[in-house]
Amino acid sequence: MESVVSQLEGTLLKDSDAFSYFMLVAFEASGLVRFALLLALWPVIRLLDMVGMDDASLKLMIFVAVAGVPKSEIESVARAVLPKFYMDDLDMDKWKVFISYEKRIVVTKTPKIMVEMFVKEHLHADEVVGTQLSFNRFDLATGFLHADSTNTISQRVANLLNNGAPTLVMDQSHPPDLTGQNYEHQLLRPLPVIFHDGRLVKRPTPSTSLLILLWIPVGIVLAIIRIAIGSILPFWAIPYMSWLFGGKVIVKGKPPLPPSGGNAGVLFVCTHRTLMDPVVLSSVLLRKIPAVTYSISRLSEILSPIPTVRLTRTRHVDAEKIKRELSKGDLVVCPEGTTCREPFLLRFSALFAELTDRIVPVAMNYRVGFFHATTARGWKGLDPIFFFMNPRPVYEVTFLNQLPVEATCSSGKSPHDVANYVQRILAATLGFECTNFTRKDKYRVLAGNDGTVSPTFSLMDHMVKVVRTFIQ
Repeated sequence: MESVVSQLEGTLLKDSDAFSYFMLVAFEASGLVRFALLLALWPVIRLLDMVGMDDASLKLMIFVAVAGVPKSEIESVARAVLPKFYMDDLDMDKWKVFISYEKRIVVTKTPKIMVEMFVKEHLHADEVVGTQLSFNRFDLATGFLHADSTNTISQRVANLLNNGAPTLVMDQSHPPDLTGQNYEHQLLRPLPVIFHDGRLVKRPTPSTSLLILLWIPVGIVLAIIRIAIGSILPFWAIPYMSWLFGGKVIVKGKPPLPPSGGNAGVLFVCTHRTLMDPVVLSSVLLRKIPAVTYSISRLSEILSPIPTVRLTRTRHVDAEKIKRELSKGDLVVCPEGTTCREPFLLRFSALFAELTDRIVPVAMNYRVGFFHATTARGWKGLDPIFFFMNPRPVYEVTFLNQLPVEATCSSGKSPHDVANYVQRILAATLGFECTNFTRKDKYRVLAGNDGTVSPTFSLMDHMVKVVRTFIQ
């Protein structure tokens, strides 16, 4: 059996420095204080690398990033946060060489718990050889490596190959020959990262991390101003004031006129990118349009400048609520049921197609610089605050034509056919890919087999727990 052994850092991943991934663990599993502490130690870490003390540098990064952090939190970050950033740094040419062998082993200097899921599930590796973190009896990381990690890499690889030699070794000193290759697995691709979590948009390299830390105080003030503007000013003034404070909304297509003469309202069917989708839509239409919601926090409802209609996920109850709201006027619904950050659309719930034929698809998309506006970990009440903390949040709103009668249930089409059709035309507008994944699939991927998402231990979330107690 032909086998390959490849280094992860600097080979399968373009960047040989693992510092930014430890910064991600520090921020997402622990909080801002540990994130800042690890960044402050970066000059020491870099100096150790320069004088050839790579082992001491690695141990220092590991200790600062994970000491005292629950094992479940490290696993959660490794499952829900790190794969996205690893995938962005993947060297596809070297991966194609790697995947062309039958037995595939990855060697990494990063603790195995951080990379194993990504390497096996996304890169199709068979085995991972890495250091092992030590945990105490309370399942808290000690910050030190397990004694078994003292075995040499070559010994552990030899054991996996039954004391045989690999056909190919790939590392920085043995780069693979990428010319004239006939790959046996040309049709095989890395498993894409569709669902991921965490607040940070960019991989926190030292310079990016410093910029984030310097921006956070400014961002908090800016978020407070932006939220206050949205809550106080009339809707016609919001676009002008948003531009003044760095926000931007790009509108394409022709929105329908508001209902008149006692006619039932239009149902705006939107893609779901962030919590702000219905709010941005209302600001574009210059009128407050109610939005149906499932699981937003009470604080988000309080801060929302538009009415919200909380659904129950009980089909007949929700159907009656939506019908009642449509009889009053326009309504916004996001049939994906949850947000997705990547260029994919989740499967649309067909309920909306059963309730009205006046359906206007709206393609929503957004761009942010520092922070994601939605998260499955931590407190969802911070979602709008993180969105408005970005320097220049940009939204794109594209109105499609109202569905013709022959494309609705009135012509005899099933609700599922209508929902799938709307999903396809919205995906085509955005250049996205349709999937059959649902909200349950998202949380199963992010949370693991038990389907529950553990709360994050970030400092910001701790700070708002007291406020949350009074709000609820």
